[in-house]
Formats: sequence, structure tokens, C-alpha cells
Amino acid sequence: MENVKYDIITGEKLIRDVRDVTITYQGHSKTFPMPGWYPEDNNEGTFTDEDMKTYDRALNQLKAEAENLLLPTDIRAIRKKLKLTQVQAGTILGGGKKAFQKYESGEILPSRAISNLLKILSIEPGLLKSL
Repeated sequence: MENVKYDIITGEKLIRDVRDVTITYQGHSKTFPMPGWYPEDNNEGTFTDEDMKTYDRALNQLKAEAENLLLPTDIRAIRKKLKLTQVQAGTILGGGKKAFQKYESGEILPSRAISNLLKILSIEPGLLKSL
């Protein structure tokens, strides 16, 4: 990938870099490394679609923490404990065939209902037979 670009509006030189960005949600903050095209003298970057996936995942993680939802690693651990594939979990618990792939990658947040259901099943895995 090219390491230097120029802003199409200002003509300013931009370099490919990763810089710390801090986001805030409901009184919670998170600082994470954000890839992008940055001017040399400030952090006002330009971001590709792929860069924005990094931002979206960080924001989803912050929202999950602030709203007491399960994090992607917790969802995966519970699903594995229940001995379900991602497709099986999405079919049995709801959300569809690709839901758990998206929850576990941090692409989307689980609903409060799914998060709470997984918390209960983590404590009482035998309840899965009831579904």
C-alpha cells in the first residue's frame, strides 16, 4: 500500500499511520489505535472503509461495557461451552445463521435479550435443551 497521499481539497500531505484515538460513550471512555491517513501536524485523519471497521468495533466494545452486554470473547466462550457452532447458536438462540459470527468478531452488538440469555445459559447450560 502507498504510504503517502495528498488531501484532494487542501493538497496537504497525508501519511499512513496508526494513532491513538479516544472515544466516549455514556461517561465511559476508550483509547485505541486507529489506522488512517493523517497530516503530519495533527490527528484529523482520513479513513478508509477498512479503517472505519476498527473504529466501529472499538465503539461497539465500549457500548457493550457501558451497557453491561457480553463482549465478543465472552460470547464465543459461552457458545463453545454450550458446544454449539456459530450457525447452530444463531438458529437456536436467534439472530440468524451469521449473527454469532458478527457478535464474536465485534462487528455488531448482541441485543440485551441475547446477552442475558447467554449469561443464563452460561450458569445453567442444561436449559439449552428447553429451547
